[in-house]
Amino acid sequence: MDRTDVERWIESYRRAWETDDASDVASLFTDDATYKPYPWPRERVGWQGRDEIVEKWIGRGDSKIGWRFEHEILAVEGDTAVVEGWTSYDRGEGEPWDEAYANIWLVRFAEDGRARQFSEWWVQKPTE
Repeated sequence: MDRTDVERWIESYRRAWETDDASDVASLFTDDATYKPYPWPRERVGWQGRDEIVEKWIGRGDSKIGWRFEHEILAVEGDTAVVEGWTSYDRGEGEPWDEAYANIWLVRFAEDGRARQFSEWWVQKPTE
């Protein structure tokens, strides 16, 4: 993988985020992929296999709310990429775009460019 490959994968990730389309989501991951949406590595907190990833992803329903996402690829080494991201949501409550998060993604890719492991660590922007 190189930065161009990772950028292409992130653009596909954004498309899946926008659509919540099962085929868009499925195209990102290998059959046996793992997706850890929470920063708790010692427990089975995550989604196992592409079918569960698609089901849980669509269940979140992010395509139904406003969101913004910016990112920077911090590192690419072999099959592994580290991405820093900033996400904001407008859920129609309070001030628009006031729910914001900083994210670090660790993505390990298969030879075909799909993710075989995805982990994210995130923190919500303080309101103070």
